[in-house]
Amino acid sequence: MVWPHSFTDLRDAARRRLPRFLFDYVDGGSIDELALARNSAAVRAVTLRQQVLNDVSASDLSTTLFGQKLAMPLMLAPIGMGGLLARRGEAQAIRAAHANGVPMVASTVTVCSAEEIAGTGLPFWFQLYMAKDRAFIADLLARVKALGCNTLFMTVDLPLPGPRWRDQRSGLSGPPGLRGQARRWREILAHPGWAWDVGLHGRPHTLGNLVPIMNGKVRMGDFLRWSGQNFDPSVTWKDLAFIREHWSGTLVLKGIMDPADAVRAAEIGADGIVVSNHGGRQLDATVGTAQALPDIVAAVGDRLTVLIDGGIRNGLDVLRMLALGAKGVMIGRPWAFALAAGGQAAVSRMLAQYALELRSGLALTGCARVADAGPHLLDKRA
Repeated sequence: MVWPHSFTDLRDAARRRLPRFLFDYVDGGSIDELALARNSAAVRAVTLRQQVLNDVSASDLSTTLFGQKLAMPLMLAPIGMGGLLARRGEAQAIRAAHANGVPMVASTVTVCSAEEIAGTGLPFWFQLYMAKDRAFIADLLARVKALGCNTLFMTVDLPLPGPRWRDQRSGLSGPPGLRGQARRWREILAHPGWAWDVGLHGRPHTLGNLVPIMNGKVRMGDFLRWSGQNFDPSVTWKDLAFIREHWSGTLVLKGIMDPADAVRAAEIGADGIVVSNHGGRQLDATVGTAQALPDIVAAVGDRLTVLIDGGIRNGLDVLRMLALGAKGVMIGRPWAFALAAGGQAAVSRMLAQYALELRSGLALTGCARVADAGPHLLDKRA
C-alpha cells in the first residue's frame, strides 16, 4: 500500500474505511458548508516571499506555548467522538502526538474518558463545552485538574449546535427509530474492517466524560439528545467568572472571530484565544479564519497568545498562519482522517510530515527558526 501523503489522500482513505455517517460527521459543515470552503480557500490565498542564500542550517521548529515546549507550533484540536474513528482512538492519538512533541486537546465528548487518556501516562490539554448543569461542569473541571491537566480550552461558539444537514442525510442524526438504525447498520456491515476493529473490539462505545451524569449509558444518539438539551444559549461573558472560580490554570477561549470579542477576552484575563469558526460547523456565513486572523492579531496579539484553526492541511499552511501572526495552529480533520486511515501510526507519520513541510517552507523563505517567521514573509503581490 502506498502511504497517503496529502490531506486528500488521508481523507480518501478514511472515506473508504469509515461508515458513511462517521465520515460525513468529520468531513461536513453546517447548512451549505460555505464557511468550511472559505476556511481552506483563505489559507490557500496566503502567499509567501521566497528568499534565497540565507544560512538556514540551524533549523529549529520548536516553540513554547502556555509554559510547555513544543517540537513545532501545532496541536491536535479537540474532536468529538474521535474514539469511533479507530479503536480507543483518543488514546492512540495522544501517543502519536507525544511521540512527535506536540499536545493533544481532548474534547469533552471523547469516547475515551479523561481518566483513560491520562492512563496513557502522557500529559494532555482539555476542551470544555459549557452546559446548563453547572454542577457537572464543576465536577468535570475538578476531575481534569486532578489528572494533572493545567490548560483548558473553553469553546465559546456553540450556544446551540449549528444545523448540519449532511449528518441528517447520512443517518447520524436522522431519521430516528428503526429506519435510522437500519441505515447505520447497512453502512457498518459495508465496512467490515471498521466493524471488526472499532465496532466489535473498540467497546465501550460511550462518551466517557458524560457517563457520570447519564447513568452509564451514553451512546451516540444519547449525546445528540444531551447536547441539544444541555448546551447553554444563555452563557455570557459574566459566566466566565464561574469557570475561573473552578479553574486556576491556563484558560484559552476557542471560537473567536471578531476583534472586539478578542479584546474582551484579553480584558477578562484569558491567557489565549483560538481564531476559529468551529471548522465551518456553526455559522455558515463567516469569513475564513485566515481572513479574520490579521485584525485579531493587531487588536490583541501583544496581550495574549493567538492560535488559529480551520483549513490548515499541511506544514506549509502552518507557516502561512505564522506569517499572519498566529503563535500556533490547531488541526482537526487532518488528524481525524489519519486516525481513521491507520490509527496511531498514521497520525504519527502525518505529524512527522507536517514537520518536514514546515522545515522546508521556513528554509525556502529564508528562515532557520520558527521564531524568525512573521508578517515580513507575506508576499502581497498576489
